[in-house]
Amino acid sequence: MKSLVDHLSQYAAYHRDPRNIVSHFIGIPLIVVAVAVLLSRPEWTVGGLWVSPAMLVALFSAWFYLRLELALGVLMTVLMGLSVWAGHVLAAQSTMVWLSSGVGMFVVGWVIQFVGHYYEGKKPAFVDDVSGLIVGPLFVVAELAFLVGLRQDLQKQIEQRSGPVGRRDLKPSEV
Repeated sequence: MKSLVDHLSQYAAYHRDPRNIVSHFIGIPLIVVAVAVLLSRPEWTVGGLWVSPAMLVALFSAWFYLRLELALGVLMTVLMGLSVWAGHVLAAQSTMVWLSSGVGMFVVGWVIQFVGHYYEGKKPAFVDDVSGLIVGPLFVVAELAFLVGLRQDLQKQIEQRSGPVGRRDLKPSEV
């Protein structure tokens, strides 16, 4: 099984341009919430709790993140829970509101992602490895932590493998 550093380093190799990373701070949350919105229908009540495809995807994602690391896994689980809650709220609206909000956020999120990858000059990570779709949200949270001075040890490990942000001209071995 790949480690947290393995997953984030592989993903980071496609994301060294600061403009691309910033685009991910906007695009990935939009896509995550959009998927939660679109998968929040249908929903069923089981034992007094509502269950939907969005809830099942969130549970799988939480399991994935928690297996990598407890601290980031708990944070990601909370964020996934908030996304599913937002999806549930929007799915409870009219079909027009549900679909237009879900599809709209999904399309806008991906457009922002592809603009970021234009600046990066590289294709999105998921093209080569579909696990990039689940690692992307974790990457955004990790990069936000790095920006506020947290998890410097993790940042150094990632940069040793993928190179520093903003210096695409250097290979990791030249850092």
